Amino acid sequence: MKNIMYLAVIMLVMASCEKSKKIGFIDNGVVINDYQEKKDIEAKFQLKDDAFRKRTDSIGRAFQIEVQSTQVTAQKSSQKRAQELINGLQQKQQQLQQQMQMEQQQLANEFQTEIDSVIVKVKNYVKEYGKTNAYTYILGTSDAAANVLYGTEENNLTQIILDSLNERYKK
Repeated sequence: MKNIMYLAVIMLVMASCEKSKKIGFIDNGVVINDYQEKKDIEAKFQLKDDAFRKRTDSIGRAFQIEVQSTQVTAQKSSQKRAQELINGLQQKQQQLQQQMQMEQQQLANEFQTEIDSVIVKVKNYVKEYGKTNAYTYILGTSDAAANVLYGTEENNLTQIILDSLNERYKK
């Protein structure tokens, strides 16, 4: 009986000595959307998009003037010449549309590449933070994918991670 009692005490002591797991969580949406580097990338690409739209509008207006001029010329020309002029305009319109679509796609790809880079930086930083601060797990959640349904505020690392990322970015 005494041995069973000793064994129970030893097991209780060993169980209490087991290292507890340190768990935290972050709101991915808040961290990503409030990260200054992401905001700067969005502002840079907004400027590029505005310039692209202005250039597109300018090209569109110039093309409309060319269309009107060609229509006047076509009305004074023979049927065959008028058809050639219209065909030329259609080809030019298709080329302009293809060029604008390619440029727009290129701009979108550049933006996505930079945003993906920011996401990788955030993930790497969270890993680094977790290792440095002895976390067993740091979970991510967002409105779109609520993996953490409840967590105490002391386990919410969102603002700590965000502030630290923004401080690192300033340097």
